[in-house]
Amino acid sequence: MNRSSVIALLILAAVLLYFLSFGADGTRKLQAGFYQLIAPFLTTGSGLQKQITSVRTGLKSLEEIERENSALRVENRALKATNQALRDVEHEVNRLRTALNYRERSIFRLVPAEIVTRDASTWWRTVTINRGKQDGIETDMPVVTQEGLVGKTTTVSDSISVVLLVSDENCRVAVTVEGTREQGIVSGERVAGALMPLLDLNFLSKQANLQPGQKAYTSGVGGVFPSGLLIGTVKDYRVRELDGQARITPAVNLAKLEDVFVVTGRK
Repeated sequence: MNRSSVIALLILAAVLLYFLSFGADGTRKLQAGFYQLIAPFLTTGSGLQKQITSVRTGLKSLEEIERENSALRVENRALKATNQALRDVEHEVNRLRTALNYRERSIFRLVPAEIVTRDASTWWRTVTINRGKQDGIETDMPVVTQEGLVGKTTTVSDSISVVLLVSDENCRVAVTVEGTREQGIVSGERVAGALMPLLDLNFLSKQANLQPGQKAYTSGVGGVFPSGLLIGTVKDYRVRELDGQARITPAVNLAKLEDVFVVTGRK
């Protein structure tokens, strides 16, 4: 053992003897001093532990919030779908209520029908409805909605019928214009594409001078269409070499037909 080791052992022994010479009170004072010395380090460690615990709690809260947000997003989509379905039902109820009211107040006997087929190649010419001979439907019966004239039945079977639309050039209707004594014949236009055709009102007098917005009604001439059915409104008027001609905007949106009525007679 070298000299340095001997000296270190002597110093350690002296310190131990010194501490052993303390009584109980001295030992407690020594412990108190030691704890006072290391207290800042213990406080720092406790604060760090609290911060770690707080971070863990925050992370857990963020996960819970994310789960809640996901659940809310799913619920929101479900509510939107339900709301849309309710609006669709409301629209359907209002549409059917309007149709029922029209049927009740109409002076005609009306048979309700639905559009069951519609060919894109004959979109502005014909539609097929789910009513036929067994429902009292016959050829050349007017077809209407609460807005006005749609056309007339042509081919009729037991349970379905083909309707020739007023927009077809082969459907001709005798017409009178409100506020005037003018009468003429309305026929459709041959068109291609999605643009809804106008109706041509021919054989007017050169002095007719019809104004935009004037309404055109069936005159009852010809026996197929009863008088008083709205066909549409005047869009413009021009004088030709032999007569006057007006273009009519159809009263019924023929592009969006869903339900119609077949006129089977007067009440």
